[in-house]
Amino acid sequence: MTNGVTIGQAAAFVGITIKTVRHYHRHGLVDEPQRDSSGYRRYGSAELLRLVQVRTLATAGVPLAEIRPLLDAGTEQFAAALDDVKRRLTKQIEDLTARRDTLHRLTEGDRALLPERALALLDRLAELGMTAADLAIVREGLVLARALVPEDFDTYLGNVAAALDDPRFVELQRLGWASADWDPDDPRLDELATATAEHYLANPARLAIVTAFQGRTDPAARHGLISYHNMDKAPAWTRLTALTEAKLRAAGVPIPGR
Repeated sequence: MTNGVTIGQAAAFVGITIKTVRHYHRHGLVDEPQRDSSGYRRYGSAELLRLVQVRTLATAGVPLAEIRPLLDAGTEQFAAALDDVKRRLTKQIEDLTARRDTLHRLTEGDRALLPERALALLDRLAELGMTAADLAIVREGLVLARALVPEDFDTYLGNVAAALDDPRFVELQRLGWASADWDPDDPRLDELATATAEHYLANPARLAIVTAFQGRTDPAARHGLISYHNMDKAPAWTRLTALTEAKLRAAGVPIPGR
């Protein structure tokens, strides 16, 4: 009686495909059995056991390149190697879970890009009268700020939240929001810039708002990208921001030039 089974039977017994068996052979994970007198390779119990071991480890997530050393290792080495594989798989699961959660938050819009504290600030600006169009510009600026100057982002949010309890600051901000529809050459912009700069200088705690987004490297570039983001949609805002910064710079406040 012929001992062993064909490659097709071996694959079926182990629960894999013939292609997978041959793949294992190419990677040196399972030695190919010798051919019998009729020219067929016959898989005995040793080969089937090896196929089961390889399939089990591969299904568990062990990279193929690591399976042979694992199977050839002693008991203690095998256990230690499996612990290392488990740690890596756990990290992969955590990464995949984080990606899944990000995709879930994307269905909720801003929540994938901004923390709850930033969203609460946007809600407060809306309550104070900022239009949806202006909020969209501010929202995009916050996303940029978080990405470009992450180390100072949370502090910035706290400073703005505190400033919104300052009635004069809020009044000046409302005038600034309204100026979006003004002509860029409107003389009221210079008056508003002067009043805004004076209020900042009279309240040094507020100055952190305008100096926040400079980063550790390339401060001028980071500041410009954030502070002047999408300003082409509101040229008057661009001029008001530039005038205010120029007045503060002239008073010694360290704001990079554009």
